[in-house]
Amino acid sequence: MWLAATAAIVPPESTQRAIGYPSLFLLVLFGALVPVIPTGALVSSAAVVAFHQTAPFALALVFVTASLAAFLGDAALYWLGRRGMGSKNGSRWLAAIRARAPEERLAQAQGKLAEHGVAVLVLSRLVPAGRIPVMLACLMAKWPLRRFARGNLPACLAWAATYQVIGILGGSLFPEPWEGVVAAVALTVVISVVPSVWRRLCRGAQGAGI
Repeated sequence: MWLAATAAIVPPESTQRAIGYPSLFLLVLFGALVPVIPTGALVSSAAVVAFHQTAPFALALVFVTASLAAFLGDAALYWLGRRGMGSKNGSRWLAAIRARAPEERLAQAQGKLAEHGVAVLVLSRLVPAGRIPVMLACLMAKWPLRRFARGNLPACLAWAATYQVIGILGGSLFPEPWEGVVAAVALTVVISVVPSVWRRLCRGAQGAGI
């Protein structure tokens, strides 16, 4: 009886797909514009659910949905940033980009962009908190939107694939989808926190003269 009640509460796969893919697209798109949503964890969680579904191409649909939403969100944010750069008074979008790009990180991004070009965009999407400084560096270098989009496409594909692999690993390790989601979210949180903790430790060591 308990199993029957649980089965009645859990929506069927068709309902999950009808709600899940549009929700994933909108959340990743919004997360690209306003970088406060943990979009990597969303993609990993969606991959866990897709891994446990019987529908063919479920994982492929998660990949396409996530990478397309990330690409469109980045393109929209970059376009808004370019408008702000060309405006006398700037814009709130440009101000938001600048606020999330400390001077030290921006200087590093500018140096790497000048040295490696488009390849830096791919790495910036994979490094936590690396996307915004590199995007601002592209804006300050006056890259046209077309050039940025051309370099950002493989970056979004690599980003979606990386977090989907995390979700697949979580889904394969646990029999229940919710257990895989918890594992995938925990792993993405660790990945996002470790670099900032490492930078703080390095600064503390330098300040102490170690």
